[in-house]
Amino acid sequence: MNIAIVGVGKLGVKVCETLAEGDYAITLVDTNAGLLDKLSQQFDVMTVNEDGRDLSVLEEIGIGSFDYVIAASGSDETNMIVASFAKQLGARSVIARVRDPEYMNHFDFIRSTMGIDYVVNPDFAITLEIYKYLIDKSTVANNVFTSGRITLLEFGASQKPELIGKKMPEVRHIMPNMLIAAISRSGKVIIPHGEDVIQEDDSIYVVGEAAEMDELRKSVHGKEKKNPQKAMIIGGGKTGYYLAQRLAKSGTSVKLVEQSKERCQYLSTRVKNVVVLHGDGTDISMLEEENLDDMDAFVTATGIDEQNLLLALTAKQRGIKDVISKVSREDYLALIENLGVDMVLNPLEISAANIYALIQGKKRVISSTFVQGQAEIVEVVVHNDMTMKGKILKDLDLPSGMLIAAVYRSGEVIIPDGNTKLLVNDRVIIISLLTDVPELEKLLKKR
Repeated sequence: MNIAIVGVGKLGVKVCETLAEGDYAITLVDTNAGLLDKLSQQFDVMTVNEDGRDLSVLEEIGIGSFDYVIAASGSDETNMIVASFAKQLGARSVIARVRDPEYMNHFDFIRSTMGIDYVVNPDFAITLEIYKYLIDKSTVANNVFTSGRITLLEFGASQKPELIGKKMPEVRHIMPNMLIAAISRSGKVIIPHGEDVIQEDDSIYVVGEAAEMDELRKSVHGKEKKNPQKAMIIGGGKTGYYLAQRLAKSGTSVKLVEQSKERCQYLSTRVKNVVVLHGDGTDISMLEEENLDDMDAFVTATGIDEQNLLLALTAKQRGIKDVISKVSREDYLALIENLGVDMVLNPLEISAANIYALIQGKKRVISSTFVQGQAEIVEVVVHNDMTMKGKILKDLDLPSGMLIAAVYRSGEVIIPDGNTKLLVNDRVIIISLLTDVPELEKLLKKR
């Protein structure tokens, strides 16, 4: 499969990393020669040091023969133009990274006139995950796979006290036909293995056969968390805009704090039923005047990771129930568990995972869902030419951030162990941290 990434910004680099392990011929087009040289040494890719907006460049590389063209520069306008050019020149599918709400509001028109197949919006993607966590959540989240035969449930460990303090093998004795696929602990998603122990404040994600899971759901039902009545968002950028708009429509009372006066004026005319405050989000005394301690939810969405994490830590120490932070740098993720923040989201990883799912298509990845924006659960069908076909699980050499949680075979739900063998036409439920999605490609690639 031929894939072109035109405009190799942060998202383009992340997509390249995600796809590099697969059976793809990847071409990178960018004007930054130094970056292209670095990536060509790191990955098996072809590089073109030219401006992707130039039609003659696109024609010269044969853009019409590509299966996917991903326009991922830092400019929405450039991405839409490049994607449109590529489509008109014959590319099978084009994907454009577009962030500006003004464009998103008219996307149906843009798509029909410019021929863009898919849009990826990092800010809107993490907004959906935050909204799902704050509003669409009950204590039990119910996701269904393989036509309703396998279910994923999420609930607090305190709702099933007999699990607390138990290692994974002991949990299997308590719930023999179920598997803990993930644990959310202090804002960090963990893929559990043998020596991991369930802690009292953990949220756990359990996979099993639908009928048995329904009984589990009933046993922990009735303790759902209430949706937040009051929320404060720090940062009135694109994420703050999307999230404030969505929370306000759900009935939450929202205060949106933004440092730029000009941006505040823009927001106040476009976001309805939201209190827009002009001020420095790091000024705690100002936040206290705006009843910080009364908030049910606190979201930090500025463009500065350090500021987001520091404010989130401050909010958590003041006892705010749900504290969520936007963080783009992967090297900060190791700090999350110690900070005790409820949820930390990386927009680049979520967007790259969305693009990966689009490229895989329904023939290989039947469905996918995110776990708190840090991990992804995918359902795939084992084909005869896949690397994992005929392999025993313990021989797959999976990374620590990946787990095969369930297998559906000829009408039977199998909760696997290390000796389970994957056969052709098995439907396999795999959970992977987004940082390990490139490793997932190794399982799905052709022999």
